[in-house]
Amino acid sequence: MSAVTTPTTVPVPLNSTTLHTVLSSSTSLSHLKQIHAQVLRSNLHPSLLLKLLLSSPPFSSSSLDYALSVFTHLPTCHTPLSNKLFRSLSRSAKPETALLAYEKIRLKEGLLGIDRFSFPPLLKAASRASGLNEGKEIHGVAAKLGFDKDPFVQTGLVGMYAACDRILDARFVFDKMSYRDVVAWSIMIDGYYQSGLYDDVLRLFEEMRSSNLKPDEMILSTIISACGRARNLSYGKAIHDFIIETNVVLDTYLQSSLVTMYASCGCMDMAQELFTKNSSRNLVVLTAMVSGYSRVGRVEDARLIFDQMDEKDLVCWSAMISGYAESDEPQQALNLFSEMQVLGIKPDQVNILSVISACAHLGVLDRAKWIHMYVDKNGFGGVLPISNALIDMYAKCGNLGGARRVFEKMPSRNVISWTSMINAFAIHGDASNALKFFYQMKDENIKPNGVTFVGVLYACSHAGLVEEGRRIFASMINEHNITPKHEHYGCMVDLFGRGKLLIDALNLVETMPVAPNVVIWGSLMAACQVHGETELGEFAAKQVLELEPDHDGALVQLSNIYAKEGRWQDVGEIRNLMKQRGISKERGCSRIELNNGVHEFVMADRKHKQADKIYEKLAEVVKELKLVGYTPNTSGVLVDLEEKGKKEVVLWHSEKLALCYGLMSEGKGSCIRIVKNLRVCADCHTFIKLVSKVYGMEIIVRDRTRFHHYKGGVCSCNDYW
Repeated sequence: MSAVTTPTTVPVPLNSTTLHTVLSSSTSLSHLKQIHAQVLRSNLHPSLLLKLLLSSPPFSSSSLDYALSVFTHLPTCHTPLSNKLFRSLSRSAKPETALLAYEKIRLKEGLLGIDRFSFPPLLKAASRASGLNEGKEIHGVAAKLGFDKDPFVQTGLVGMYAACDRILDARFVFDKMSYRDVVAWSIMIDGYYQSGLYDDVLRLFEEMRSSNLKPDEMILSTIISACGRARNLSYGKAIHDFIIETNVVLDTYLQSSLVTMYASCGCMDMAQELFTKNSSRNLVVLTAMVSGYSRVGRVEDARLIFDQMDEKDLVCWSAMISGYAESDEPQQALNLFSEMQVLGIKPDQVNILSVISACAHLGVLDRAKWIHMYVDKNGFGGVLPISNALIDMYAKCGNLGGARRVFEKMPSRNVISWTSMINAFAIHGDASNALKFFYQMKDENIKPNGVTFVGVLYACSHAGLVEEGRRIFASMINEHNITPKHEHYGCMVDLFGRGKLLIDALNLVETMPVAPNVVIWGSLMAACQVHGETELGEFAAKQVLELEPDHDGALVQLSNIYAKEGRWQDVGEIRNLMKQRGISKERGCSRIELNNGVHEFVMADRKHKQADKIYEKLAEVVKELKLVGYTPNTSGVLVDLEEKGKKEVVLWHSEKLALCYGLMSEGKGSCIRIVKNLRVCADCHTFIKLVSKVYGMEIIVRDRTRFHHYKGGVCSCNDYW
C-alpha cells in the first residue's frame, strides 16, 4: 500500500519508509499521538519512531517534547540515539530537557548509556541553562570515564564554566588543553568578555597570536568590542590595522563592531566614516553612534541620527536623554522624556537617573517635584541610587529641606547617601550641618570616602573654618588612610585662599606630593583675585597657561589684572591673542522658572518677549534701591569704558534681568529662584540683598560654586563667597 501523506490519515500497515513520510507531514501533537498508536499496532519498535522524530527537522517544541516522552518510556536505548536526542534538546528552546534525559539514562543504564560523544551536547545544555551543578557532575563523570582529555569535551567544559560565571575554572581547563583550536580560543575569549574582564580578553588574544593561530571574524569582533568597553582606542586601532593588513573580509557584523568601538572611545570622525560605509545600520550600531556623539558633547549630531531611526529601544532613548542631561541642554532632556511618556515607553532606572540629573542641572524646583512624584508613583522610590540622586537634585534646585526629607525617609543609606547630604549642606553654606552629618556618619560606622572629604573641606572653605579644615584634612590621611588627590589639595588651597592665608596656600601648592594641575593653580588664582593680590595672581595665571595655553579663565584673569593697573596695551595684546585663537570668555546666563516655563537671560538681553517691561522694572528697582543707599559697583567691569558705560554694563547683568522678570510675576513674600552659570559679581550680590529687603522677598541664587539665600537684606554666605 502506498503511503498516504495527508496529516489526518495514518497509512496501514506502517514500515520505516511510510513512517518517515507520515512524520514529515505531521502538523500537530494529536497527529503524533495517532502515529505513535499505529507504530505500536504495527509491532514496530518505538525507538524507530524516536529515531525518525529526531531525523525530521525542523524540530518543533511539541515534537521534541514528544520525543523526550517516547525516550523516557523506552526500556533501553542505544547510545548513538541518546546522543542524537541530547544534541537536539541542547539546541532547543528548553536546553534543560537534555539534562533531564541524561538523568533518565543514568538511572536506567548507569555509565553504560553514554560515551565521549554524549558530553559536548550535555555541556552545551548546561551552559545554556546555567546549570553549574549539573555541569560539574558531568565533568566528574567525564573524568571518571577518561574523556576529560578529549579536546571536544574540554572545549565544552570551558564553555560551561564560562557561561556559569566560573571564569577561573574555565581558564584552568583551557590551560590544561593539549590542543586548542580556534573554537576553544573563541569560547575562552568570549568568556572573559562576558565577565567584563576586558584586559584579560586582550592579553589572551596576544597569547593566541603568539601561537600562530589565525583569529576568525567572530574572535576579532569580540576583541574590538572589548576595546570599546575598555575605551582602549590604541589597541582597537591596531586590530583595525591588522584586519586591513591580513585582508580579513569586513562583513556587516565586523563593520558594526568597529563603528561601535570607535564611538565608545569617542573617536567619532572614524566612527562616522565607517558608519557611512556600513550598509547594515542595525539598532546596536545606531545606538552606539547616538551614545558616542552624546558622550563627546555633540548632541546635535546625536539627535540627527536619533531622529532618523525607525525603531528606538529604551537604551537609545536613555543615551539621547543622558546626552542632553550631561550637556548644557538639560531642558531638551526633559522634553525628550516627556515625548517618551506620550509614546508609552516605560523608563528604567538608568533613564530616571538621567532625568533627575537634568532637573538638577536645570535647577528648576517645580520640575524636580514632578519627577519626584513620578519616581514614587512608578515604583522607583525605594531604589537606593535614585534616592541618592534625588538628594542631589533637591540640593541643586535650592530646596535643602527637600533633600533632607528624602534622606530621612530612606530605609537604608550608604556612603553616597551621606556624602550627597553633606555636599548639599556645603553648597548651601551650611557648614555646621555638613560637619554634624560628617561626624554622625562616622558614629554610625559609615566609612567616608574621598568624595565625602571633598564635600566637608568645601564646606569648611566656604565658611572660613580654616583650623577645622586643617584637622579634617589631616584625619583623612592619618585616620582613614585616604591619599589626597588634586581635588582635596584644591579645596585646601581654596580654604587658605579664602582665609587670606595666601602664603600658606602657595606653600601647599609647592610642597604637595603630586604636580599641581590647572584646578590647583586656578584656586590660587581665584583667591588672589578676591583679595587683590595682583603679583601672585599674575604668577598663578601664568602657571595655569603653561599647563593649558588656551585656558579662557586664566587669560581673562590676566586681562583683568592688567586692566586694574591701567595697562591697556597688555589688555589689548591678550584680547588679540584670544581673538586669534578663537577663545572667548564664557558668557553669563541666568535661568528662572516661572509660569510653567524656564526663561533664560544673558547680559543686556533683548530677546525676551517682555523685554521692554523688564527694563522698565529694572529702572524702577534701581530707583527704589538708590533710596536705601545703592550705588552701582563698577570695579568688576574691567573694560576701557567711561563710568556711565560701566554702570550700564553692570546693571544689565543676566541675574538682574531674571530677578526683575521674577518681580513682575511674584508678589511680596514669595520666593524667587535663579540659576546662574558663573560666579555672582559683587554688584549683583549687593543688588539682590537690597531687593530682598526692600521688596520683602526671599531670593535664592545658585551660581557656579554655591547657593546664596537672600532674605531681609542678608545673604546666607555672609558675604564670603
